[in-house]
Amino acid sequence: MRIRKTLWTNDAEPVIVIMVLLLVLGTLNVFSSSFVMATIDYENPYYFLTKHLIMLVVGLAAFVFCRKCNYMRWRYLMPGMVAFIMIALVAVLIVGTEVNGARRWLYAGGVGFQPAEFAKLISLLLMAAYLSSRLKAGKAPSVLNLQAGIILLMAALTELEPDMGTALIIIGVPFLMLIVAGVPMSQLVPLGGIGVAGAIGLIFLQPYRLERIKVMFDPWADAQGKGYQTVQSLSTIGSGGFWGMGLGSGVSKYDYLPEAHTDFAFAIFCQEHGFLGAMLIFFLLAVLLLYCIRIANKANDEFGQMLALGIMLLIMGQGIANVAMVGGLLPVVGVPLPFISYGGSSLIVTMCAMGILLNVCDHSKDNKEEQSESPPRERKKIESKPELHLVK
Repeated sequence: MRIRKTLWTNDAEPVIVIMVLLLVLGTLNVFSSSFVMATIDYENPYYFLTKHLIMLVVGLAAFVFCRKCNYMRWRYLMPGMVAFIMIALVAVLIVGTEVNGARRWLYAGGVGFQPAEFAKLISLLLMAAYLSSRLKAGKAPSVLNLQAGIILLMAALTELEPDMGTALIIIGVPFLMLIVAGVPMSQLVPLGGIGVAGAIGLIFLQPYRLERIKVMFDPWADAQGKGYQTVQSLSTIGSGGFWGMGLGSGVSKYDYLPEAHTDFAFAIFCQEHGFLGAMLIFFLLAVLLLYCIRIANKANDEFGQMLALGIMLLIMGQGIANVAMVGGLLPVVGVPLPFISYGGSSLIVTMCAMGILLNVCDHSKDNKEEQSESPPRERKKIESKPELHLVK
């Protein structure tokens, strides 16, 4: 009998390894980038690290729950989740805590969360449910559907906080899912035009957004004003060189770079770990992307495939947006880098998404074929499904 040796027995194992590596790197970076601010503001260098570790434990619990929960059940849970998040998005506008001129946080019993972060995950769940039903029926998806209307409403409520960056993700990920699923060009072109026109309108609605775009092209023109964050971010990245200054030795966190542990955590990581460290993050995210595509292609049904696709777009989209922002290629927006940036709600949502992704993997064709090859007592009946290859 021929035995084929492989490093992994299934696609879930490398995804878990990549996730753990990113979480470890992110935790180290959260402490390194925040201990100065924590010491000055709270007289406790471990203040942000402690909060991050608590949220990490909650996130791991959410990850385990979502992996154990059959992904098909999310269809039945969605009405309740949508109702809850809609109420939360409205409540945050009324009684939410205001930070830096925006209301994004709800607090209950001393515990706070950002409803808009959870709206990201719910939006892709909604679109996955709609697209899978259309694909299963052999019909082309349409942009005019109830789920798209709910997603648009969630994005609108998020924009009112205001949080345009998160609103664009809430609506952008489902839009990309529609494109991949094959929405007709006759609908796609007008929708794209309306989206661009709407984005331009929102930019002009808030003058500071237009200023951020202008500054993006030449941040040094106002290096001590509106271009300060971008200039400091680029200087932070550049000062890391090839090898970096070493863990904990970065200097930009000493009140030079604002939001050093949240939106600009990647800049601190580059300063301390250099070009090699940045390439490591890019490599891990790239491999994660490839495995997301593999899981999507091997999914047991259309819903699982669209879920894997949406989760891939959510994590990679945020990663690209954050790195582009930190590198001065996009205006400054509040989009965290998954696994690396400090942020409780964002981390929990990312861990939930990873749990759902691995549950799709656990129910994939390959895993069921392995079960069918097990001893008779462990063998389970496998329902034959056609091959699905929406994601090439």
